[in-house]
Amino acid sequence: MRAAYYEKLGPAREVLKFGDLPKPEPEPGEVLVRVHVSGVNPSDVKMRLGTSSAASDYPRIIPHSDGAGVIEAVGAGISQSRVGERVWLWNARWLRAFGTAAEYVALPEAQAVPLPSNVDFEAGACLGIPALTAWQAIETDGGVGPMPDGHQWVLVQGGAGSVGHYAVQMAKLKGARVIATVSSEEKAARAEAGGADAVLNYKTEDLAAGVKALTGGHGCDRVIEVDFAANAAKLPALLADYGLVAVYGSGAREVPVNFGSSILGNIGYRFFIVYNQPAELRRRAIAELDQWLRAGRLLHSVAARFPLRDIATAHEAVESGRMNGHVVVTID
Repeated sequence: MRAAYYEKLGPAREVLKFGDLPKPEPEPGEVLVRVHVSGVNPSDVKMRLGTSSAASDYPRIIPHSDGAGVIEAVGAGISQSRVGERVWLWNARWLRAFGTAAEYVALPEAQAVPLPSNVDFEAGACLGIPALTAWQAIETDGGVGPMPDGHQWVLVQGGAGSVGHYAVQMAKLKGARVIATVSSEEKAARAEAGGADAVLNYKTEDLAAGVKALTGGHGCDRVIEVDFAANAAKLPALLADYGLVAVYGSGAREVPVNFGSSILGNIGYRFFIVYNQPAELRRRAIAELDQWLRAGRLLHSVAARFPLRDIATAHEAVESGRMNGHVVVTID
């Protein structure tokens, strides 16, 4: 089968290879998926560079955790009725050597989720890490929803990003009022298309003053945080009393937190990594995603697509930080 892979860590153009590798066979409890589209996430880049918490001590790695395709065969213990099923994939590369950047991937049955007929493979390849992360950020610690005295205010940092765009939409679907932070007019338009009630440009505007004005002095009940290192010092001024920060990303591993302003504001910090999502939480996430997908209530945005042989260019596009949406690799 055709596949992209690397045998050492390093820059995309230096270590990523494209060639023929043996086609996998599904083990008991697994399905074999013919991959049509593979999703590229920042975590895939970090794994290839060796800066991720994911294990990289494999002699050969096929990258990418997310993808979409069709089940071609099943291992022992799996119903033959799943053959021919359109599916989206999650955690293909987590604690495993072989991900979705190949014509075929074999993985546990639960990690191949039925893809509704109204959702194409490109959208399916965007779901895994971004959509499941956004859902957990919205749902954790009591979740987002309307309050007896009005709507919750949710601030989504990076509201035009792959996770942020879904988080904006999901918060709105849960009944919240949403403020998105962005860095350009183009990204502002994308956040607004996702349903954001207001958009603040963090490069040109005072976020604390903007949030205070928009919320009538209340502050945000929840902040969805993409870069804790960059924003930790600013967070207490953005939050309402007993507000929560749901943190899924950071540009640095060690981040100082202002204890005084945090304790006086009764602020909670919830750190999580979607790869380790508890089974019951993931089941709920997948069930709700399926409902939204079938009802056509989620927007998906592919910013760039590359053929598999150009995987190094795809990784460089993600590393650039300039993509206004998802980057995908097409296998066909």
